[in-house]
Formats: sequence, C-alpha cells, structure tokens
Amino acid sequence: MVKANVYNMDGKVKNQLELPAIFFIDIRKDLIQKAFLSAMSNARRKHSRDPMAGKRTSASYHGRRSVFQSMANKEMARGPRITGQGYLNMRLRFAPHAVKGRLAHPPLEQKIFAEKINDKERRAAILSAIAATSNKELVTESGHRITNINLPIIADDALQKSKKAGDVEKFLRSIGLDEELERSNEKTVRAGRGKSRGRKYKGKTGPLIIVDKNEGIAEAAGNMSGVDVIEISNINAKLLAPGGKPGRLAIWTESAIKKLSEHG
Repeated sequence: MVKANVYNMDGKVKNQLELPAIFFIDIRKDLIQKAFLSAMSNARRKHSRDPMAGKRTSASYHGRRSVFQSMANKEMARGPRITGQGYLNMRLRFAPHAVKGRLAHPPLEQKIFAEKINDKERRAAILSAIAATSNKELVTESGHRITNINLPIIADDALQKSKKAGDVEKFLRSIGLDEELERSNEKTVRAGRGKSRGRKYKGKTGPLIIVDKNEGIAEAAGNMSGVDVIEISNINAKLLAPGGKPGRLAIWTESAIKKLSEHG
C-alpha cells in the first residue's frame, strides 16, 4: 500500500491518500503511441477541392486533323485550347500542366485517414499513460521541470472550484512548480509557412490538471499558457501523452483519485 500527500491551496500537506493500483501497472509505450495516432487521425477534418475547379472553360481539344482550327502541322503542342476569344485565343487550358488548369490528383473527401484501434487497446493505452504520470523519469524526459517533487501530485478538491487564473498559479507555485510555469510561458517562432497563417508562435505543453468535476477551473486555467484541464470521465491519450510520448506532468484532485480507485 503506497500513499501520497494531498496538498491544500496553500501548498501544505493536508492528509495522505492511498494510490490506486493503476499507477503501478506496466507502461506500454507502443499502445500509447497507437492510441495517440488514432485520436489525431480521427480528429482530422475531411477536405476536398471543388470538382469543377479548373474545368470552367470553353477550351476544347482540336489536335486531330479533321477538326476546326486543327493544330496539326503547326509546331504547336496539342492540348485543350481556347478559340475565338481575342487575346486568349489558342491559350492552353484545362490540362493539369496548363495555367489555371485542373489539379492532376486533388484531395478527395472520400479518402479515409482515420486509424482504427481496438477498445481494449485504447483502454490499456490510457491506463499506461496514467501510470506514466507518476514515473518521475518519464516526466523529466518529456521536458517538465520538476525538482524535489514527489509524483503523483494530488490537490485538495478546492482546486477544481478555483475561478481565477491567479489562484491556480499561486497553488502551482506553492508546491514548487515555478520553473515549470516559466517553461510553459516560453514560446518560439515557428519555422515554416505557418508564420503567415495565424500560427506564428509555438508554445510549450505544461501541466495537465485532472478533476472529477469542472466547477470553474477550466475557465480559470484556460488563461494560462500550456495548462490543460480535463475531467476524469473524459480523459484520453491525446492529453496524457502529447505527441504520443508518455510522461506528462499531471495534477490530480482528491476526488479524481478516488474515482480512479473505484474503477480499479
């Protein structure tokens, strides 16, 4: 029987709570990666081109000798061309290699990107990801800055009733997560075309707060960089293991741990 400290909003030890057996199961990195990729692929939105894009033209192929204004013996590439339209006369259109032509292989809405996963595998992946949140070595490898902190971190239920970001930040600093909050506030300029598409900066993934019931904390922590809040009933591998890598720093509320114990 292993117990963990429960901290109040001032960062002081309130009592101790017995940890459920889930925190001590084997960590299956392969299943976590599979569940993460499945969740990401299912979140991908369908998209396709207008089926008539590049085809709204009067251009027609007249490369055969028998047709009007044949291109035969004119030292001209035979392709769909516009005729009888002034300065556009004999301009190549429609073909994929032509200016304003159609796409050769446009994306199709019918294409299925979703990767399937068995329900038992998905559940096992979530349980493994939960166990990884108490493994200090994995959490440190993920980039989280934790020193002299015992995992898992369990907070009093008063945390899920917080209405202000300042209250949540004060609690996180009181339990020794100052360096982690500074890391979460860091941002870098994206290397690529995304700079001009509304996503210039890339942020860090910070702590995940897992509660039994959202009583205001989701709105409060939503103003903090890198911090996510999720109810225990909606927990998933995407949040527990960002990028498919297990070991995210998690803060559990007391009632969330008790609910976890009820399910084994």
